[in-house]
Amino acid sequence: MASGGWRWLRALRAVGQPLFQGRALLVTNTLGCGVLMAVGDGVRQSWEVRARPGQKFNPRRSASMFAVGCSMGPFLHYWYLWLDHLLPASGLPGLPNVLRKVLIDQLVASPMLGVWYFLGLGCLEGQTLDESCQELRDKFWEFYKADWCVWPAAQLVNFLFVPPQFRVTYINGLTLGWDTYLSYLKYRIRGSSTPGCVALGTMWTELPQPSQLGPRQGETDSEHNRPGSNLSPTPGHLAGLPLPSPV
Repeated sequence: MASGGWRWLRALRAVGQPLFQGRALLVTNTLGCGVLMAVGDGVRQSWEVRARPGQKFNPRRSASMFAVGCSMGPFLHYWYLWLDHLLPASGLPGLPNVLRKVLIDQLVASPMLGVWYFLGLGCLEGQTLDESCQELRDKFWEFYKADWCVWPAAQLVNFLFVPPQFRVTYINGLTLGWDTYLSYLKYRIRGSSTPGCVALGTMWTELPQPSQLGPRQGETDSEHNRPGSNLSPTPGHLAGLPLPSPV
């Protein structure tokens, strides 16, 4: 059984090896970026369909994500080739150059890809340039802060241990969760929040109308509903109801 499993793995490697050589590597990296970005959006949409009654899966949205991902593939392919040529490093002895590569990647490639993502999807979805730029201004720093939380450690492993021809594939393997986050960031409903969450510095207090409250203690229904009884709530009307704490 074990020997059969090894034969299967060797056969799979033999089939896949040409995809990571020569010009085929560029095609592999390009399609890999597109497919993983579309899958990430599909994961996000499946959650949205369950959480938002009436929303349907939008294949055009995933197709736009695929197109933008494919457009990023060649850039990432040549970007890593250039970085490896500029700062050659291998394993722990090359750690200083590896750290420089991570820093350059975060300061140059990450912001460029963020701009590319929002403007590219905006173009495909019919936004005007002003609308896309406004969305970029609204969401870029949230995107960039999250990027710093995720990718420096991932790129450190990438530049230390991953062979150059597999760098983009390694990133694509990790990027499924990241692409799901990007889809959320792009398509979230403006001003939406989870139940029970209150934005800092914001308080919304709404007292019920007197007619919605039950009778006071010792008061009959007819007395409670008599004309003029609902002009203003009295403390008795609010018995048992939490009052807003003073700000």
